[in-house]
Amino acid sequence: MKKSKYIWKYPDNPTFSDEFQTLLNEKDISPLIGKLLWQRGIQTAEQLDLFLTPTLEALHDPQLIHDMAKAVERIQRAVEQGERILVYGDYDADGITSTTVMKEAIELIGGEVEYFLPNRFIHGYGPNLSVFKEKIDEGIQLIVTVDNGVAGHEAVAYAQEQQVDVIITDHHELPQELPKAFAIIHPKHPEGTYPFSELAGVGVAFKVATALLGEVPVEFLDLVAIGTIADLVSLTGENRTLVQLGLKMIQTGDRIGLDALVQSAGLKKDGLSEENVGFAIGPRLNALGRLGEAAPGVELMTTFDEEQAMEIAAFIEETNNERKNIVDTITTEAFAMLNPDASIHVLAQKGWHEGVLGIVAGRIMQETGKPAIVLTIDEAGESAKGSGRSVSALNLYDALNEVRDLFTHFGGHHMAAGMTLPVENIEKVREHLDTYVERNQLDLSQGQELIIDEVLTIEETTIPFINQLKLLAPFGTDNPMPSFAYKQVQAVQVRQIGAAQNHLKLQLTDGSANLDVIAFQMGKEAKEFSDIPCNIAGKLSINEWNGNKKPQLMAEDYAIEELQLFDLRGKSNQQQEIPQENTLFVYFQKESFKWIEKEQAKGIHFTSMEQFSIETQGTSIEQLVFVDCPDDIIEMKQLVAQTEVSRIYIMGLSTDEAYLNGMGTREQYSKLYALIRKQESIDIRYKLKTVAQYLNIQEKLLIFMIQVFFDLGFVTIEDGVLRNVNNPENHPLTESAVYQKRLKRIKVEEFLLYSDRKVLLQWLLNEEEK
Repeated sequence: MKKSKYIWKYPDNPTFSDEFQTLLNEKDISPLIGKLLWQRGIQTAEQLDLFLTPTLEALHDPQLIHDMAKAVERIQRAVEQGERILVYGDYDADGITSTTVMKEAIELIGGEVEYFLPNRFIHGYGPNLSVFKEKIDEGIQLIVTVDNGVAGHEAVAYAQEQQVDVIITDHHELPQELPKAFAIIHPKHPEGTYPFSELAGVGVAFKVATALLGEVPVEFLDLVAIGTIADLVSLTGENRTLVQLGLKMIQTGDRIGLDALVQSAGLKKDGLSEENVGFAIGPRLNALGRLGEAAPGVELMTTFDEEQAMEIAAFIEETNNERKNIVDTITTEAFAMLNPDASIHVLAQKGWHEGVLGIVAGRIMQETGKPAIVLTIDEAGESAKGSGRSVSALNLYDALNEVRDLFTHFGGHHMAAGMTLPVENIEKVREHLDTYVERNQLDLSQGQELIIDEVLTIEETTIPFINQLKLLAPFGTDNPMPSFAYKQVQAVQVRQIGAAQNHLKLQLTDGSANLDVIAFQMGKEAKEFSDIPCNIAGKLSINEWNGNKKPQLMAEDYAIEELQLFDLRGKSNQQQEIPQENTLFVYFQKESFKWIEKEQAKGIHFTSMEQFSIETQGTSIEQLVFVDCPDDIIEMKQLVAQTEVSRIYIMGLSTDEAYLNGMGTREQYSKLYALIRKQESIDIRYKLKTVAQYLNIQEKLLIFMIQVFFDLGFVTIEDGVLRNVNNPENHPLTESAVYQKRLKRIKVEEFLLYSDRKVLLQWLLNEEEK
């Protein structure tokens, strides 16, 4: 049995209205796609038309946002009077695109514009008092923030005191008290009537640009799409419209810098998708602010010089590669520090780059299914700074807010948090989180939820169906790419791929059809997929190779409901890592204890079911590892039935290799007996190898043959010295208990070590005795 990494959640089966079914028929949309649309709230003709074919006319009036008219009038007045205007942005992709949109919009009406993007390591997030002072001293007369500002009380207050108006345009959560700015443009402002509250920072800047220019500036939609996708805001409602139209603008527009960035990322403008933006364009722009200055991002998006565009794009590519290397290094180091028993991972170390710790925390959370906080400690060893990522079961902000006094700086929300704190408080935070989880009886072992949109058969998974899924795009927050589950299907042709063999390629089959599967980062789990049916979930795509198109599942998770048997027989298989948690190593022969001791594993020497029950009472055993071969194979079946484990590993070590060496031939016994009769004594402690070579008998077999002679009274052994017995009673070899025991062991080893894994599993599960 293999538990799924996530908690699979299945939707209710909806019942369409007759009108909606008619709509689907008219538009030739399959019932499966119709079900997905209905589940996402698309249930009327108007909703369906807007969802499938958004237009500029669907965009809301920017004047509905609080203070919009006031802000536009102030910017226009500044332009008319020749005032110097500063656009104060942010260091991420949303901030870069917001800054570009606002800068270009003001320039289009003739304004004199400068821009400033703070350095996260020097200035921090949001309005910085020292920067405001510096810019005002240089002659700035109007400041317009983009993608920040609602928490900038001190800097905004200073500017207003200096008779420099500040217009805040932001989309982040509104604090209880707002800064005393000249105007605050925010889609969630309580005094506004704007019908869509989930705009990204660049969406808000775009609304100001629209109001400022008196028309929708379609040439900015490419930037709006990038910032909206990269900032992970809800891709529903107006954001969906902006992104759909923006993706078309990226594909057909002529923004020189963006074209250079697309090219350097190895992408093609034609057919560029939200996935390309989210996983290639956005991270490259974000890399600038993570490692240093984000301003080159604005330079790239505003340049008209092709040579300069290629130079900046190359610099961004280099920065992004550096970012990836830093993330990989820290991630490796962080995983080595993980305590598997921890309910929440809190990791801290000197030298970690603070700009990427949120990414690392996210990776740990995804891999372990547990919340993670990753901190870097300064050189003095006094202060720690970093980020946390959580799962749905734990509101990280609420948990940490209870001990806010432990932090120098702290902020965040349900799923993420940023913080700075004295090093001596790290352990206090860790202890508090453990207590918080226990006090609130939170179960963090369940993992995150995976929403399954539909259970499909392989036969239903066709290229036309996958093509129709594109009707639901662009995918993102609140409109995720659908995940589909396949139940009780067989995995075949399982193989590891990739330079580090860390991915899997396989096929699913139900006996009548096959489906190709790619499972990223599951390379180590190849052995899990055997001849037992599995349940598997993932996202669908079309794999095109040499002109051939085939459906393909990108696996996200899988589960196996039946007992699993893992074959670790043979030296090469014994190198496979065996999980230690809730695992019991069983050995039948005392000689095998050396292996248990070497591996420092929890092992038990099986002598009887009664002894086994006593020694394992009160312990949770999910996995059994049979280290060696029993004398009676029925004992293995008894253990499996007694423990009701879900996973079994068979190593089958054999110290005497009974099956390989056999019982010995009549000729070999005769040669041994003749040698013994000639010798007064043989010190087998030291001469065993010599005797084995002389008689041409394998050492382990020779030991057994000597034991048979001893058992029958043909020889004596004292202090390792073997002596002949004169005129012993005549007994056939078969009367020896040692001989009979080996006969039985040979039969056991033959079945246990050389039977097909599937045969072994069937035997363990059925009632028939071997």
